[in-house]
Amino acid sequence: MTTNEKHFRIAVLDMYDGHPNEGMRCIKKIIAAFGEQENVPVEVTVFNVRQQLEVPGMDFDAYISTGGPGNPAPVGEAWEKKFFGFLDKILAYNAQRQNRIKKHLFLICHSFQMACIHWELAAVSKRRKTSFGTFPVHKTSAGRKDPLLNGLSDPFWIVDSRDFQVTQPNRAAFDALGAKLLCLEKIRPHVPLERAVMAIRFSNEVVGTQFHPEADAEGMLRYFLNEDKKEAIIKAHGEQKYGDMIEHLNDPDKISMTEAVIIPAFLKNAFNKTFQPAYA
Repeated sequence: MTTNEKHFRIAVLDMYDGHPNEGMRCIKKIIAAFGEQENVPVEVTVFNVRQQLEVPGMDFDAYISTGGPGNPAPVGEAWEKKFFGFLDKILAYNAQRQNRIKKHLFLICHSFQMACIHWELAAVSKRRKTSFGTFPVHKTSAGRKDPLLNGLSDPFWIVDSRDFQVTQPNRAAFDALGAKLLCLEKIRPHVPLERAVMAIRFSNEVVGTQFHPEADAEGMLRYFLNEDKKEAIIKAHGEQKYGDMIEHLNDPDKISMTEAVIIPAFLKNAFNKTFQPAYA
């Protein structure tokens, strides 16, 4: 594919509400690396959903909706209605037989939780304490077959940063939507609580994770090695937890592997399905 042929157009829905974050830098970095690796001209447009009520139309090839702060439960704000309308529009567009080339969407953390609420797939509640750090995640039988996770071991390692959790999947709603549960959080035999849902394939083209597949080890190491942050983490989570996180970030088979596999696999699939008729 050359630069004077059609660009791969990606819309990023910014759900950060103006809060400082590393996520947007990581997402843009992954998209740029994908374009270079595949020799594909990529166009990225960012939509500020919560502050400026911006949502993309159906004229993009792929969509990534970010994490963000706050309670994912809707309270009737205008931006929420816009976002939920966008989710329904994607499903409706893909359901129309005449739309042979479908639209692909990846939902991260806050966006993922909101989609679970909107499509009534599971309960979303506040955790007793924040889940923060690096953790193993286990694939379900559907997850072991899903191409998105093919390049990862079972369990694989993720970066988690959330005050809320998706639990109690509604099997009837999953079946009605054609959704598949792909991953569950780490097995904790000593904790009498249900394991949270960590990834769902909502449809053939729409997928999401409760964790942060965009997180890069390099940026997180820089963040965690800052003396103020180090002290705060040790105070909140203990020295052992801090040491484990640094070790996992330095291990190329853990967080770096997850970053290198999940969103790039999503982009590769979206690109192939979008341009397959012309570039098979």
